[in-house]
Amino acid sequence: MRLLFIGDIIGRAGRAILLSTLPDLRRRWALDCVVVNGENAAGGFGITETICTEFLEAGADCITLGNHSFDQREALVFITRQPRLIRPMNYPKGTPGGGTALIDTESGHRVLVASAMGRTFMDAMDDPFAAIDAELEACPLGQVCDAAIIDFHAEATSEKQAFGHFVDGRASLVVGTHTHVPTADHQILPGGTAYMSDAGMTGDYDSVIGMEKEEPIRRMTRKVPGSRFEPAMGPATLCGIAVETDASGHAIQVAPVRIGGRLSQTRPAFWEPA
Repeated sequence: MRLLFIGDIIGRAGRAILLSTLPDLRRRWALDCVVVNGENAAGGFGITETICTEFLEAGADCITLGNHSFDQREALVFITRQPRLIRPMNYPKGTPGGGTALIDTESGHRVLVASAMGRTFMDAMDDPFAAIDAELEACPLGQVCDAAIIDFHAEATSEKQAFGHFVDGRASLVVGTHTHVPTADHQILPGGTAYMSDAGMTGDYDSVIGMEKEEPIRRMTRKVPGSRFEPAMGPATLCGIAVETDASGHAIQVAPVRIGGRLSQTRPAFWEPA
């Protein structure tokens, strides 16, 4: 199977490059499943139902969230009727929405998509390790699902790496989100799970993690807020990770994706025409 995960969409610039690029990537790379992290899509904070629908219509099969899941209050309502929008599974019991989705692809495969959130330097949450362990036992790779994609929304790389090794062999891909900077550690772990500490953001990199530079700099130098954070509006880079799996659902090839904007460009050589 051919899987694509796209990192945190930041504001209008991030939405624009996703909507203009994803339909062509889906066709050109013959993708089986596309997962997008959309927790910063609406003005940098949360997601609206309109934006969610736009992403799905552009070719996303599932949208994951994170610590900004409910910054747009309408998400508390529409997440309950949109099964392809998922928030971290280790939110407290009673939180609206779910933390997993089982996607039936057009190619006839079934893909488990799961979202979990770390606890190091983050808000207090239930144990993500116990939560994902129970989910993977209930939906084992190669039996109930043909592939499994896990978005681990976390701050600390140590926690992300531990999480990746914890599920190694039981998922096709574990990819980190939240820090908005693409890491260079994409690899296939010993058990066959593709891993990357952070997919990076899809937004303007002439910024401070996607936001206009002036206000973050003011807060860091003067220790007083001046105005609200606003997403940077320059040319965006679409960032993510591409994975190809074998019949067992384990990864056999992995590569970073960076398209457009300021960052060095890279596409998976195993999918691009010669």
